[in-house]
Amino acid sequence: MSATAAARKRGKPASGAGAGAGAGKRRRKADSAGDRGKSKGGGKMNEEISSDSESESLAPRKPEEEEEEELEETAQEKKLRLAKLYLEQLRQQEEEKAEARAFEEDQVAGRLKEDVLEQRGRLQKLVAKEIQAPASADIRVLRGHQLSITCLVITPDDSAIFSAAKDCTVIKWSVESGRKLHVIPRAKKGAEGKPPGHSSHVLCMAISSDGKYLASGDRSKLILIWEAQSCQHLYTFTGHRDAVSGLAFRRGTHQLYSTSHDRSVKVWNVAENSYVETLFGHQDAVAALDALSRECCVTAGGRDGTVRVWKIPEESQLVFYGGLPCQWGLHGSVALWGLSKKRPLALQREAHGLRGEPGLEQPFWISSVAALLNTDLVATGSHSSCVRLWQCGEGFRQLDLLCDIPLVGFINSLKFSSSGDFLVAGVGQEHRLGRWWRIKEARNSVCIIPLRRVPVPPAAGS
Repeated sequence: MSATAAARKRGKPASGAGAGAGAGKRRRKADSAGDRGKSKGGGKMNEEISSDSESESLAPRKPEEEEEEELEETAQEKKLRLAKLYLEQLRQQEEEKAEARAFEEDQVAGRLKEDVLEQRGRLQKLVAKEIQAPASADIRVLRGHQLSITCLVITPDDSAIFSAAKDCTVIKWSVESGRKLHVIPRAKKGAEGKPPGHSSHVLCMAISSDGKYLASGDRSKLILIWEAQSCQHLYTFTGHRDAVSGLAFRRGTHQLYSTSHDRSVKVWNVAENSYVETLFGHQDAVAALDALSRECCVTAGGRDGTVRVWKIPEESQLVFYGGLPCQWGLHGSVALWGLSKKRPLALQREAHGLRGEPGLEQPFWISSVAALLNTDLVATGSHSSCVRLWQCGEGFRQLDLLCDIPLVGFINSLKFSSSGDFLVAGVGQEHRLGRWWRIKEARNSVCIIPLRRVPVPPAAGS
């Protein structure tokens, strides 16, 4: 092949030897460039590595852009999710409010039902089986009276106790600390201008359901009205012709009922400091009196052997004959009554046992009775060295003994707290109405007895 043809083939113009020399130079330059490439192979490799690293660093950039797009999408989804969550929360809140309203309505309905049953005298809570007998070490003893305790009351909020005694004093106690909050001292007869008080044995007390007024009655035929919070004397009611033996406020009002050994029942309006009326019917001294929310009261006659329910508006009375000299007292019996029958539904004879020598036994007198409101729990006291707790059987047809709580002395007064958490007993060395016996080892004191409840396990198969 000629030099011209070779030059054409390479696409270069050829002009003799000069063209061949130029081709040789180009070969040498190419070879030298190849040598330089070989000598700089490491650098080229580094460049390739750096380009690879750059490609690797650039590789995530594409997913970042995709992530940004995804983030824009999740933001919208997040808004939708939050909106759904907010709506769900609103729905749950509305459901909770509806449940709370239904619960409150159920509570109100239940409370109204209880109030109706209570007014009709048909409300009964079964708590007696849950009561656990307290230990002697758990009983708190409050001492402050010099002579036998005769009566006591508990404030509606269970925060304080008022006690009275044969020493003619009235003491207000703190339930929590057991300390004296106030003392109403004995008043001397004929002493004018001095702080008012009782000058003879205080036999009964009552406190209004709102805790505003305290009433106390004594052997001097007087009823003193006090402001319960400050123990300040407000009024003095007179009218009874013998010792005042029973006092009770009508629940929810300031209407006061009083009874006396003069066989009468009187009605007073404490808020207006006024006398209302007098009711007669008992044939002997009345031993006790109580009242609830209806405009009526219940009295237990002593030796005339009757229990009477007084209907104040109708000025009438229901008479129940027990066939015993008294419904709780000398014969040691405890009777359980219903309004539908004239005879006791249940009668527990010799409720606290017998005393005396063989062949000459006599029952222990029942000196006090208390019932936890609207429940089947009853407490009785005597001087048999114990307080007894009883359970009213189904249909009030029987009285079952639950336990004995040891207390030495005459149990002259018993009161349950409103919550049913404790029972208060007024203990004395003598009976509240006389001095037939004297128990020297007894302490004139107020005893707070805790009542712990243990839930009864359900019966098998229930």
